[in-house]
Amino acid sequence: MESAFYKLEIFVPQTAFAAVQQALAGVDAGHIGRYAQCLSVTPVTSWWLPLDGAHPYLGEPNRLSCEPELKVEVCCRAAALARTLAAVKAVHPYEEPVINVLPLAGTGLPD
Repeated sequence: MESAFYKLEIFVPQTAFAAVQQALAGVDAGHIGRYAQCLSVTPVTSWWLPLDGAHPYLGEPNRLSCEPELKVEVCCRAAALARTLAAVKAVHPYEEPVINVLPLAGTGLPD
């Protein structure tokens, strides 16, 4: 059974949060019933090792990086998933943004 809704987990530096938030609002992500722009934000610490040829927004190739980030959680309809991902990637500063896409079942979200 195809999911009607997905939850996105988007990891972003705090300096890019406003742009991501606006991009999500622009594609109506986080629309739940009579509420719009619903999302959650959690501070996290992320680790990554840029490999040869990488052009990291933060850090240097071949040096382990550790930085504070925000994890943005938002839902979107399946029909809007591709345009939502494209909108986020268009404003996200990372060469390889981490965006987890999780199908939602039994959420009680209105169809």
